Amino acid sequence: MPDTMITKKKKKAHINDLGKDPVPELVLRLALPTMLAQLVSVLYSVVDRMYIGMGVGSLALAGAGVCAPIVTLLSSFGTLVGLGGSPLMAMRMGEGNTKEAKKIMNNGFMMLTALSAILTIVFLLSKEKLILWFGASNATFQYADTYLTIYTAGTFFALMACGMNSYLIGQGFSGLGMGTVILGAILNIALDPVFIFVFHMGVAGAATATVISQMASCVAVLLFLHSKKMPVRLGWGGFSWKTVKRILAFGMSPFLIIAFDSVILIVLNTVLQRYGGGKEGDILVTCATIVQSYMLLITMPLGGITLGCQPVISYNYGSGDGERVKKAMKCIVGLCLLFCGLMTIVTFTVSPLYVSLFTRDEMLLNRSVRYIRIFTAMIIPLAVQYPLVDESTALGQVRLALFCSMFRKTLFLGVLLIFPAVIAADAAFLSEPLADVISATVTTCLFLHFFPRILARRREELEKE
Repeated sequence: MPDTMITKKKKKAHINDLGKDPVPELVLRLALPTMLAQLVSVLYSVVDRMYIGMGVGSLALAGAGVCAPIVTLLSSFGTLVGLGGSPLMAMRMGEGNTKEAKKIMNNGFMMLTALSAILTIVFLLSKEKLILWFGASNATFQYADTYLTIYTAGTFFALMACGMNSYLIGQGFSGLGMGTVILGAILNIALDPVFIFVFHMGVAGAATATVISQMASCVAVLLFLHSKKMPVRLGWGGFSWKTVKRILAFGMSPFLIIAFDSVILIVLNTVLQRYGGGKEGDILVTCATIVQSYMLLITMPLGGITLGCQPVISYNYGSGDGERVKKAMKCIVGLCLLFCGLMTIVTFTVSPLYVSLFTRDEMLLNRSVRYIRIFTAMIIPLAVQYPLVDESTALGQVRLALFCSMFRKTLFLGVLLIFPAVIAADAAFLSEPLADVISATVTTCLFLHFFPRILARRREELEKE
């Protein structure tokens, strides 16, 4: 969409002008709402687990923890379509090609509809085997089975809320994107105690509250995208295999990144059960559930910053404004460093209070706090890794982004498999900091090498046109 059209709409819809607004202010306006939205969305899992741990017990908390990688795997398909199509849409908007931008979004909607139907059937049919494979013990199986059955039934709402929200943010409406997430989170916080304690539904109540909350977010996203104030409105039709393939190609990197997170969580639970053995294994899985919940308080907002700023990178890359791309990259990395620096301080001061929300058991509390501090020891390097990977995707450099992310995760997985076997079961928690510091170093070197070439190649392409 031409800048003039965006400017005209700005007064009415308060949309950010991705091509003309001052870069630092633009980055803040895009990053802060999505960061806050992701922070609030963490409450989906944190509040669920908090109420489960305090209201049902530590075994139920471990059962919910076993489901976490399966839930993450399901949501990764929403990311596949959302982050696969929204940067492409923003690029077409930067080129002034509104018709093609609309076609991309419509195809994304159809893809999510088909994927949600397929995934619901597949996961419901295979859930029992998945739960056992992913680290459930005889004591925790019933809790995991109940939670996953109900959650999987709401797959359509989860995928739509996640995937289509990216198209809302991709048009500059980061505030609305934040609002849809906050709507679901507030509902989840309100409904959890009602279903768990008032109706005495236990784990089933927590899952039911989550599905209802995602349903509300889904409806809000679709209504906003269909409203007249959208520069690119959601519609139906225009299916194109070529467009689908481009969305899949663009979204494959973030999809594999998140899907591989599920694999890591699965291996973590399995390793802790195997090398912990018996009661110790369940204790370690419970601690890991609390640790992962805390880590989400860092990685989700961090991802919110980097993903929320993708439109300004993609738009200005599409229009050929390399200087604005450079300024945006510096602002995004700086903001991520500031956030992770703050969370480092929070970790060493507030983490005991955080863990006390999940358990009153003194032993579990002390061990969980210690594991949290180990697990998050290298989040400062992570503040560089995240923006360089996600903004490489925004620049269309899917292979570079995928390599950098998979390098980190492969390193994490390698340490996870080796350390517990040769040291002790809880040495598994060392995997995260080691992977973070090494991968951030490698990613920074690669990005500094390729980034100038990427911008130069784009200038050449525009000059030929």
